[in-house]
Amino acid sequence: MGSGSNGAAPMIVEVTRGPLAESRHRVRAVAVRADGRRLYVRGDVEAPVYPRSAVKAVQALPLIETGAADAYAVTSEELALAAASHGGEPAQTERVAAWLSRIGLGPGDLECGVHAPYDPATAEDLVRRGEAPTPIHNNCSGKHTGFLTTALHLGEPTRGYAAYDHPVQRRLRAVVGEMADIDLTDAPWGIDGCAIPTIGMPLPALALAMARLADPSGLRSARAEAAARITAAWGAHPLLISGTATFDTDFMNGVGSRILTKAGAEGVCCAVVPEAGIGLAVKVEDGTTRAAGPAAAAVLRAMGLIGDAEWERLGSVVEPPVKTRLGVAVGRVRCCG
Repeated sequence: MGSGSNGAAPMIVEVTRGPLAESRHRVRAVAVRADGRRLYVRGDVEAPVYPRSAVKAVQALPLIETGAADAYAVTSEELALAAASHGGEPAQTERVAAWLSRIGLGPGDLECGVHAPYDPATAEDLVRRGEAPTPIHNNCSGKHTGFLTTALHLGEPTRGYAAYDHPVQRRLRAVVGEMADIDLTDAPWGIDGCAIPTIGMPLPALALAMARLADPSGLRSARAEAAARITAAWGAHPLLISGTATFDTDFMNGVGSRILTKAGAEGVCCAVVPEAGIGLAVKVEDGTTRAAGPAAAAVLRAMGLIGDAEWERLGSVVEPPVKTRLGVAVGRVRCCG
């Protein structure tokens, strides 16, 4: 496997239309092993970034570690939803609703807020039926149901669980900090779109947390087991992680889930490569989501983790077409250096 570039220059993802590159996005990227050894570095990776939803698999570890998952018979599908940014499709929301009901709670207990389903067909179906979206349609409802499940199991208040000082959030910071090998006590933080704190950290720390999911052999036994269960659920249910016609779902399906990916808002994307024990984190500097997946895929290819034949098969997943309103491809999004 090649080590790729470790220069300071950021990656460039360009958006073409006809013969011209109409837009260009600068991308920072770093890939590491579970011992922290850096394999690939592009751009200023030391500047802190908010991991946003790309860190959800790590945030799901306490659900298993505390015994809550087993106490409430949480299924593999529900573990996947705890790590998901789903599109609000029925296959996703029906499972979240059933999980909430089983633990004796409902949509009103979710503190993630409400937005229309990301999946266009599902959003249109709601409008046709004259129904309004609920917190279950929020892309983070599975993650929040996991938080509630853990709080119930530990006898913690379920109200206010999204607050910075709530035991749920203190526990999450501790777990993320341990996985990333960084003290988050005084780290910069803001409020994510789903109302929980998002904690700033350098990209190598985020990549290390992913690498330890990929290779949990150095973790204590309970956490290693939790990591293995989360990654198994992540890979087994790509549709639940994201949804129809999304990068994460289509990419993981395309590679048979031997590489796991998870996008976050503002151009963040992480990857976990269990077969190589590698974690990857990328950040598009201008926050453009469309560049994050192609950038992550390009790094994986540069490192020899995606071969030429597989790259060709992935096609529009890794180099998405730019289309007219008639659906005609007139350009593409691609990494150019």
